Amino acid sequence: MKHISDSRSYDLAGLYTLSLRLVIGWTYFSAFWRRLVLENKLIPDEAGYIGEKFNHFLPNALGIKPLIEYLVTHPDALHTSMVTFTIVEGIVGLFIILGLFTRFMSIGIFGLAMGILLGSGWIGTTCLDEWQIGVLGIAGGFVLFLTGSGSFSLDHYFIKHNKNFTHKKWFLWLGSGVLPLSKPKTLVLAGSALIFGLTLYTNQYFHGGVWGTLHNKSVKPNVEISNIVLSSSDLTFEVYRTQGADVYGSFLIGIHILDNNGNVLKALEPKELSKFPKEKISNHYVAKVKPGKHSLIIPLGAKADLTVSLNDISVKKEDIHTVKLIDISGIEWTAEIK
Repeated sequence: MKHISDSRSYDLAGLYTLSLRLVIGWTYFSAFWRRLVLENKLIPDEAGYIGEKFNHFLPNALGIKPLIEYLVTHPDALHTSMVTFTIVEGIVGLFIILGLFTRFMSIGIFGLAMGILLGSGWIGTTCLDEWQIGVLGIAGGFVLFLTGSGSFSLDHYFIKHNKNFTHKKWFLWLGSGVLPLSKPKTLVLAGSALIFGLTLYTNQYFHGGVWGTLHNKSVKPNVEISNIVLSSSDLTFEVYRTQGADVYGSFLIGIHILDNNGNVLKALEPKELSKFPKEKISNHYVAKVKPGKHSLIIPLGAKADLTVSLNDISVKKEDIHTVKLIDISGIEWTAEIK
């Protein structure tokens, strides 16, 4: 009688989470659908390539930054990973929608959501978009693992029509049915506490959303200048865009070389930057710094070495003091030449 009662409870729990299962399933399956069916976004060097979006995650990722940096500096491995990731999203999402091996696929949901959270939880211009997707995906995956699928699922169909097979313990752990736990309350409380703790920690880490000052790294662009090398004929420096919206680049409309008194020794304005020689740009990642129609474009996560000729400057080398970058928004970034 107890088993029948437990079975009935799990059937109802799986039924009540039907809308959650369908929506979460489509959330992940739709990524596969968008990238391969509606439009192919897995072609390197074409607009919309998913690998470049992955590159946008790099500057402020939590815990997995070395992995992201390795992939964006190895294009072949990145492409293989993006294809694999897309196929996994498609399979996991479809199986969750169908309610097939629900608990096993819910672990996939949990893992995919964790990757989104750690990689891109800091991105979101007006709302905390990627962070919310990540933490809700993790919580939703945990709930689906606990409940499994009820009516309107393939798991339920197999349970009804092949009881000798589906009552085996391995199916109960990977599919649906009565989860074989001696202390379910302990698992629910511990899992919920860990997920809630992760939610608060990442909310604070990425956005200052628990205490202190709120911050959003997706609103204003930030470009770091480093590794400045001054020779007799050239000035080379590294630019790395670490903040700002991921959907468009920082539009650089000025590169100024200044002396000790702040006087402009050389100025590259929009016209010159729109024709900046590509051979003078050495990109590190798949998100590339490149000349645009009216400016030099620096996508989020892009890092490159820029070389500016100094042959037209008639001053001593030691008089060259500062490099200044000017964004179209009016933001300026400077670095001393040492």
